[in-house]
This record gives sequence, C-alpha cells and structure tokens, in this order.
Amino acid sequence: MAQHTDTPGSGHPIEAVLCRFLDDLKGLADVPTWSMDAETTTRVVGLGARVAAGVAELEARSIRQAETLDLPGTAGCRNLARWVQRTTGVTRRSARAKAKLAAGLGDLEPTRAATARGDIHAEQAQAIANHVAVLDDEKVSAHDQARAEAFLLGEATGGHDADTLAAMGHAIWERLDPEGADEREAKALEAQEERARRRTRLTMGDDGDGLTHGRFSIPTATADAFRKQLHALAAPKHIRAEHGAGSYDWQKPSAERLGQAFTEWIETYDPTQLPKIGGLSATVIAIGDYDLLQGKLKAAQLETGTKISPTEYLRLACGAGIIPAWMNASGEVLALGRKHRFHTPAQRLAAIVEQRHCQHHSGCDVPGYLCHAHHTIPWAQGGTTDLRTTTLYCPYHHTRVHQPGHDPTRT
Repeated sequence: MAQHTDTPGSGHPIEAVLCRFLDDLKGLADVPTWSMDAETTTRVVGLGARVAAGVAELEARSIRQAETLDLPGTAGCRNLARWVQRTTGVTRRSARAKAKLAAGLGDLEPTRAATARGDIHAEQAQAIANHVAVLDDEKVSAHDQARAEAFLLGEATGGHDADTLAAMGHAIWERLDPEGADEREAKALEAQEERARRRTRLTMGDDGDGLTHGRFSIPTATADAFRKQLHALAAPKHIRAEHGAGSYDWQKPSAERLGQAFTEWIETYDPTQLPKIGGLSATVIAIGDYDLLQGKLKAAQLETGTKISPTEYLRLACGAGIIPAWMNASGEVLALGRKHRFHTPAQRLAAIVEQRHCQHHSGCDVPGYLCHAHHTIPWAQGGTTDLRTTTLYCPYHHTRVHQPGHDPTRT
C-alpha cells in the first residue's frame, strides 16, 4: 500500500482530509497508551470504531465512483472487486466485501449518512442493505423499503449488532404487513435456503507442515446438526472414556477440542455407508512393509503419497475407515488368476497401493481410486486378472489405449 500522504494537487476535500488524517496518525504511532485510564481507554476504543465506520463509508463512496468512471475496465480488471484488490492490496475476500458495501449504500442515503457520521458500523450498514435488497427482489414499494430501512437503522443505532439485524427479517414484515408476515417469512426462508444450497462450498489446502487448512460454506441448518455431532464427540463423558479421568479440563469446547472431534468424526465414520468411488468403498489405504512389523522406525505412507510416522500408521490401521496394506520385499500385495473376469476390490486396492495414479506415459496424475483397472493382456486373448497384468488408467486414457494402433508408451 502506498505510504505517500502529502496534500494532493487536486485539492479535492475528501482526498485532502484523508491525507491530513494519515499524517496525524503517523504522529500518534509512538504515543504510549499506558497513560490512559479506564474511562479514556473506553472512549478511545469507541471513537476508533466510529472513525473506522466513517472511513469505510468514504471508501465505499469512492469505490462506487470508481465504478462510475469504469476504472476496472480501464485497468483491465474483470470486475470491481478485483480492481479494489489490485488498488488496495487487500485479500480477495475483503475486496468483495468492500465492493458489496459500496453497492449496498448506493441507494440507502439514511444508512450511508449514519455510517459516515460513525453512528453505525460498516457491518451493520451491510446487514441493513442486505435486508432492503431482499425486499427489492420481492417488488416491495419504495415507500415500504424506506420504512424497512428506517426500522433497521433505528435498531442499529439503538445498539443491535449486525447478527441481530440479520435475524430481524420477520420483525420487518410484522411492521409492514402484520397479516401476511408469516407467509412472507416462509417464502423468504425457502429462497434463503435455496441460495444457501447453491453457494455451498468446501476448499482444502495442504500447508506442507502436516496440516491441511480449509474453508467451507454450508446451509446453517446443516451446520447446526454438524455442530451438535462435534459437541457429542467433545462431550466430557466421551472425552473421559477415550482419554481417562482428568482429561476433561474445559468448561466449553475449545477450537482445538472441536478440531480433534472433527478428526475423530472423519476417522471413525464407517466408509461402507458411503457411495463407492472407483468401485471401492471410500477407504484410505495405509501402506507399510515388513520392517515395521519387526519394530524398525521407518516412515509409512498413505496411498495418496502422504508420509506418516510408524506410530500413526499403527493407529490408523485400527480405524474403521483405514485399510492397512503390508508390502513384501518386492512391493507386491497379491495376485489372482483367471478365476475372475473382473478385478476384485482387493486387487483394485492392491493396484492403487502399487501404482498410485494413472500409468499413461503422458504423466497423467489422476488418482488411482478414479482409474479403471486395465488388462495389459486382454482377457479375450487369454490374459489373466492379476496384478502382474493390471495397469491403472484414467477413463480418458483407458479409452485411448483400447483404440486400434495406440501405443500407451507414447502421448
């Protein structure tokens, strides 16, 4: 972010004030807070929140002006949020929130003015904008939209936070249309739930240090059920039963305890209750060799390639969703002759353990559990159904290797 705060040559009041404000803030950078008493500290925190709200409104108004001037298009950005991200250096998530606030305050003058004065927070303003936007979607008159905005704004200035405002949809309709409030609330909830289903997401990423971080968005009703399940796994009685007396040392499930409960939920879920993937149950294969049986300290691994300690391997081998695979010195698991035309689940598991991914020479890395088991020597030509003549190919390359004249050793 640029640090230049000299008064600009344009002389525009908004720009000049912001530059002076930044310069004043620099002067406060080294002023200690230890000399503030309790009352002063309380007032300063409140003032800081009000100033932040006013600055957020100025920023939102300026972002809206950037859209009017088509600055995103001039800069070659695909949308306004991307331009905000590029201009300010904030995350994509924050940039989207800023662009959304700018759009929301554009047509809500009372809410915008209250935010500019620091009477309400930016998140309260966004909650008001969200509700009024829903009313607009339902073709509510401008007069009733204004009434709804006034009601929510009054609740916000009265001390209700953004979460409380978000729960006041029914109260709005009780004021606008007392007789039809229940029906409207039911329809609004159905629409909300449908939007939630469309926006359901899950992303995960490995940080390279043994942890995978993720973000998810799921319908709130589903989250309530999930939270209750995790709380059951984190309950005192369960914790004591699993870890012994004295292991219960908290009054409320902590983030760490719930994370451990989530891990337990995954590891103990019966994979036979899930749909099959690649012809197999959604089990994880933990791979070790005879050295581990002899007590040697040696890394094991999952069929995904993730390395694990021998202690973790033995622990996982006891889980309902884990299949332990022991390899001999030659790396072989099992073999089966012409007794079966199709590969058995055990053979498919063994092929995944040994080959890991699609074996096409192009370097295809489609995971083994999504691949087809291919007879290197066709069954019709006397080939056997065993691992020595089994090759994993993804559906695309499996189709190609069956085409006349195709050489799987070439792309």
